[in-house]
Amino acid sequence: MGRNHLSSAPSPMAVTTMRFKDTYVKITYSQPQRQGRTIFGGLVPYNEVWRTGANEATEITLTRDLTVNGKALKAGTYSVFTIPGPDKWTIIINSDVGLWGAYNYNPKMDVMRFDIPAQSLAIPYDAFTIKLDQLNEKANWLMMWDHVQVSIPVAFTN
Repeated sequence: MGRNHLSSAPSPMAVTTMRFKDTYVKITYSQPQRQGRTIFGGLVPYNEVWRTGANEATEITLTRDLTVNGKALKAGTYSVFTIPGPDKWTIIINSDVGLWGAYNYNPKMDVMRFDIPAQSLAIPYDAFTIKLDQLNEKANWLMMWDHVQVSIPVAFTN
């Protein structure tokens, strides 16, 4: 195994960050690859809880409170789950962290849940990608894979 096994991970870890004044946001996730597969409605079934990536559940850490889709989210670390659908996704912020996949997802630990429209992309993303597109105190939290994108409005509150 060794070095070649580690360097050829099929779903490598990725991190995206942003900062505004003294608030720092970090999202850690794994990047599964499309590899010619049908993603949404296939590999990732519609209307089922998804880990939002591969391997470990995606996690978001924030050093100060934020507003996510108009709702207050307190500083801390959270798991991010989603329920993809053909026209909208349900975004779930959950206080249970360190999870492998969504196998032990517990809805009683949800701190936030909301729906966001799914948008179609003309050019597909081969790797599942999360970006934080920031302009001063506001940002869009983008999740993209295949021909699908969701955009979640985020605002710093300090």
